[in-house]
Amino acid sequence: MNKFLAGAVAALGMSAGSAFAADEVRLQLQWVTQAQFAGYYVALENGYYGEEDLDVTVLPGGPDIAPPQVLAGGGADAMLNWMPSALAAREKGLPVVNIAQPFKSSGLMLTCWKDTGITGPQDFKGKTIGVWFFGNEYPFLSWMSQEGISTNGGDDGVTVLKQGFNVDPLLQRQADCISTMTYNEYGQVLDAGVAEDELVTFKYEDMGVATLEDGIYVLEENLSDPAFKDKMVRFVRASMKGWKWAEENPMEAAMIVLDNDETGAQTEAHQVRMMGEIAKLTAGSNGALDPADFDRTVATLLAGGSDPVITAAPVGAWTSEITDAALN
Repeated sequence: MNKFLAGAVAALGMSAGSAFAADEVRLQLQWVTQAQFAGYYVALENGYYGEEDLDVTVLPGGPDIAPPQVLAGGGADAMLNWMPSALAAREKGLPVVNIAQPFKSSGLMLTCWKDTGITGPQDFKGKTIGVWFFGNEYPFLSWMSQEGISTNGGDDGVTVLKQGFNVDPLLQRQADCISTMTYNEYGQVLDAGVAEDELVTFKYEDMGVATLEDGIYVLEENLSDPAFKDKMVRFVRASMKGWKWAEENPMEAAMIVLDNDETGAQTEAHQVRMMGEIAKLTAGSNGALDPADFDRTVATLLAGGSDPVITAAPVGAWTSEITDAALN
């Protein structure tokens, strides 16, 4: 009898523990741990996920990690991705859906040596330009298509150098221009001893080819599960709370990022500067995707004559259901 009671009590305890277990969420980042993802680390550190009964695991990315592949393989519940990459993946058959858009503005630029004589896109012809791949090449390819500039080299086109995630091609004069982000690589160029007046920069937003970056995406089929949707509502609500705190407390947010950098590769000065720039890109967003921003991105990707990034306007590529519920 005592053994029976003990077993019953143990079973009851296990049942109660299961009933109150936090829901697990695995988030795949687009790159390594850095202030670009501060909002998620802040939400972890400040307990915002715990307040929503979530057990969140943030999975750092890297040069050999493609978030859409991780999501497709079941390695994550949600991923961060640039919209051009996500929409290209969707057109190729991976049904990803944007459920939230913490980044309102684009930080993508081309940074060129001024002494090359480049003053505008018309001067790119005959030049070598460093471009990131793994889905990050689409804004550049769309831009060149709209300008009517070939990416196959030659005097009338640009030679595309597949750029690693560093600024060496510019510093070593292997490229006339390289891809940079306002919050990361541009600062690395300056840190290397290059003066700003030695450079000319082209912000994609200023060139009319701004596309959305760092949205939260899930697989479409998962949104048919009410439990998954509820989990995502709580995840987005907590994440946006983390982002707004990071905007208001950039120094503290940078320190939280550093505390979560297991590689020890990041420096305090770089992360503080990065967080300051990132705050400019998330400012004005409450997490809800602005349909006008989506339409602008789609129009950019459809443009380019015979070689557009996507060939048809996507249907069902985003939903406001999650943010509508999270914000109410």
